[in-house]
Amino acid sequence: MSLLINSVFARRLYLCWLIRNEQKPNVPKLMEITGWPRRTLQDVLKALPGMGVGLEFVQQGVRNNDGYYQLSSWGPLDPQWIERHSEQLLAAIEHG
Repeated sequence: MSLLINSVFARRLYLCWLIRNEQKPNVPKLMEITGWPRRTLQDVLKALPGMGVGLEFVQQGVRNNDGYYQLSSWGPLDPQWIERHSEQLLAAIEHG
């Protein structure tokens, strides 16, 4: 069965999956993994709480941007579904 997934939504789901699976994911690390511009990542991160996802920035160091993101809640999202459909999500992002 082929899924029709909106690329904007797919980006949000994929970013949640990355935040959960990467060690101390910050914007530079996420840029390196995804190849997305900084502004795109910042926009997607900003949108996650609006979907009911609990997102926290864990401050480390003295600068405001020293730290990493972590999920405190998946909200209405199903992480197992995201895991099972990761290839379709990436395809939607590529073709979006």
